[in-house]
Amino acid sequence: MIIKVKTPSPGESITEVEVTSWLVKDGDYVSKNQLIAELDSDKATLEVSAEENGIITLIGKKGKKIKVGDTLCTIDTSKKRETYDKKYQKLYPEKKIDKINKNKKKEIISDNKNWPSPASKKILKEKNIPIESIKGTGKNGRITKKDCIETNTNDEDIINYHSEKKPTPMYRSTRVTTLSSLRRKLSERLVSVKNKTAMLTTFNEVNMQEVFLIRKKYKSIFKEKHGVNLGFMSFFTISCIRGIHIYPDINAIINGEKKINFEYCDISIAISGPKGLMVPVIRNAEHLSFRGIEQEISRLSTRVRNGKISIDEMEGGTFTITNGGIFGSMLSTPIINPPQSAILGMHQIVDRPVVINKSIEIRPIMYLSLSYDHRIIDGKEAVGFLVSVKESIENPIKFLMEKNEKNIPKILEL
Repeated sequence: MIIKVKTPSPGESITEVEVTSWLVKDGDYVSKNQLIAELDSDKATLEVSAEENGIITLIGKKGKKIKVGDTLCTIDTSKKRETYDKKYQKLYPEKKIDKINKNKKKEIISDNKNWPSPASKKILKEKNIPIESIKGTGKNGRITKKDCIETNTNDEDIINYHSEKKPTPMYRSTRVTTLSSLRRKLSERLVSVKNKTAMLTTFNEVNMQEVFLIRKKYKSIFKEKHGVNLGFMSFFTISCIRGIHIYPDINAIINGEKKINFEYCDISIAISGPKGLMVPVIRNAEHLSFRGIEQEISRLSTRVRNGKISIDEMEGGTFTITNGGIFGSMLSTPIINPPQSAILGMHQIVDRPVVINKSIEIRPIMYLSLSYDHRIIDGKEAVGFLVSVKESIENPIKFLMEKNEKNIPKILEL
């Protein structure tokens, strides 16, 4: 029986996708639920799995567009695993199938004599020792790590060996690849933001000492009680929500000749994944506690890193927070996430000398940046918002962690 695998839809309004990569070859045997292809749309990347066991025939071409609903590939379910293995062995008698793992062939080339293991290769490269100067003692004569460590090849032998070799020309090559649909769309959006907004960035610094002390005091209890870590992002998310209540235009957009102010806070959180930076949304964050925010961040981060995040989960944010500090960034001017009007940039925390009560002290300092659309947000509002975030982070007990009627700190509320 021949099964047609249709091209899936990544979301509403998207009519075609691009075949980014095939994870199997034409004629391979595939198993049900095995990943077989990756597809790119303007907004997200999709993974496609085999619907049944059988021999696959590829139809959609890598790097080409294919319409949603068209046949991506076919699977012949009448072909069995054993038949395929015998056919493969007959076609490639010099190779033997060592082990089948999720239907991927692990092939061992039997004639690889005197070939170094990965660890050996590293040692040979570091010591500049030629492969030909070592006799392998491993299986099939393979060079082992022990062979490299115990080699008697001295510096003079190496120099003589290299001096006898003819000089080889230096090749300078380039590699050209086509940008994915997702990357092309992102490029268009970023250039559009620069061209269509009056973007400015303002900066400040924040003393993280109090947050450090609170996390040290509560992180074990928080983890045990709620099942997630107490991170920095929940502090900054709640601080931004407080700042938005004071400066509501930070949470607004321009629509033609009108300004739309959102009376809710859908906070977009930038998360790095295998396909690049994704920005899923924490819905109605103004109603969430530290626990709710950390659990939602944990859930969304897992989906991004597993490539499972959906378009719906990334649309509709009203304000964005991005943390370049996890990559070591000291300072940056983040680009606004359209159609939003502002984005907060967090950066690396570094111990710096600061003046406290006329004395020089060492404190963990983070630089903050706020990029904003000057068409809708005045400089006074932007600076005021950033100052309010600084104020909240430096005085979290006063501004973020008021106790409830049972005298329980807000940070530990269920």
